[in-house]
Amino acid sequence: MQNKENLMTPTTLAAFSAAWNRHDIDALMSYMSDDCVFQTAAGPDACGSRHVGMTAVRAAFESAWINFPDAQWINDRHFVDGNFGVSEWTFTGTAADGTRVEADGVDIFTFKDGRIQLKNAFRKNRPNLPAK
Repeated sequence: MQNKENLMTPTTLAAFSAAWNRHDIDALMSYMSDDCVFQTAAGPDACGSRHVGMTAVRAAFESAWINFPDAQWINDRHFVDGNFGVSEWTFTGTAADGTRVEADGVDIFTFKDGRIQLKNAFRKNRPNLPAK
C-alpha cells in the first residue's frame, strides 16, 4: 500500500500547471519521477512523440516555450484518483508566424511515489487563428 504522503493531489497538479505558465523548467522537473515519460499531443508515432528520462523530457518541455514564447495553459481543472490523474486546460500561444493557437486539451497522468511518471498530452486539432 502506498504511503498517503506520496499521493498526488489536485492541488499538486495545479502547482505543476502554474509552473508551466511561469515557464519554470526547474519547478516542472521537480514534479517528475526519475524514470519519467512525456508523450506529446503531436508527432510521428501513434502516441505523438515519446520522450523518456529526465534529460529528454526536460528538452521536450522547454521546446513548448521555444515554439510558443507566450504559451499559457488556462482554465485548468485537475482530478486525481490514486496513481492516475487528469488535467483539463485551454492552451494559448502565438507561433513564430504570428498566428495564434487556442485549443482545449487534457493531460493524462500516471504517478509513481508521489511524482509524475507519465504525462500523456492530448489537444484538439484546431487550425491556427489569424495574427492580431
